[in-house]
Amino acid sequence: MNLEVDSDKQDEIAKVITSADSPVGIDAKKTHIIIINKLVEIEKRLDALEKLH
Repeated sequence: MNLEVDSDKQDEIAKVITSADSPVGIDAKKTHIIIINKLVEIEKRLDALEKLH
């Protein structure tokens, strides 16, 4: 399993979730929204694929 993310993609994601107001440097709420939204998209795609088979 390859879990590496290329540096361009890392930079792009970091720009979106970075927060100077956070002690850890990221906006946790925005980060979770992005993750949940992506999971919902994946779920919809899986449902569509399952209906084809």
